[in-house]
Amino acid sequence: MDLIKYPNKLAKMIDYTNVNRDATRIDIKRLCDGAKEHNFGCVCVNPTYVELSKDLLKGSDVKVCTVIGFPFGANTSKIKFFETTDAVRNGADEIDMVMNIGALKSSRDEDVKKDISGVIAAAEGKTVKVIIETGLLNKDEKIRACKAVQESGANFVKTSTGFGTSGAKVEDVILLKETLGENTCIKASGGIKNFKTALDMIEAGATRIGTSSGLKIMKELFQQYR
Repeated sequence: MDLIKYPNKLAKMIDYTNVNRDATRIDIKRLCDGAKEHNFGCVCVNPTYVELSKDLLKGSDVKVCTVIGFPFGANTSKIKFFETTDAVRNGADEIDMVMNIGALKSSRDEDVKKDISGVIAAAEGKTVKVIIETGLLNKDEKIRACKAVQESGANFVKTSTGFGTSGAKVEDVILLKETLGENTCIKASGGIKNFKTALDMIEAGATRIGTSSGLKIMKELFQQYR
């Protein structure tokens, strides 16, 4: 797909994000205003701002995504289940949960799958993306993480929280795509700050882009289109 010719297609692939710990209500209003202006797929916010975002986006088809077990993934499964239940009750349309990274690195893959399955159950049919934090994993661990996500029935593997040692990398997206095939989608996130990087991730196999630079990316796209 030539995204330069179809900017609306790219916009719907963007999860416009502000999960900063110091984000204010004014910041979230700016985020939602920008998302409505470009008709992005989602805004992605911390759980405390789900209700506000839902209200600010009323009348648009921009969805609200929130993060669970963020940013370390080290919460107990019960806490992640409760967080997800609360988020859905508050209006979340999509859930980005952080995988139990320590469990995966300890070869406790069944525990990883149970953790994910609990969030899926609490999400009540909402889209669930699992952040595997690729910067902390070796190749074998990335493959095992993908298989755990896929076997649990989540909709997406997401590369990074944006708070780890590194963000999305093209080579990781290629590996995830090779491992997942067509049944599970990929969200590239972390360090995607311009149109070229977003396009590289999409060409590598990502179908969603998590970024706080959504407005900049769209501006660069329109400049190229002209």
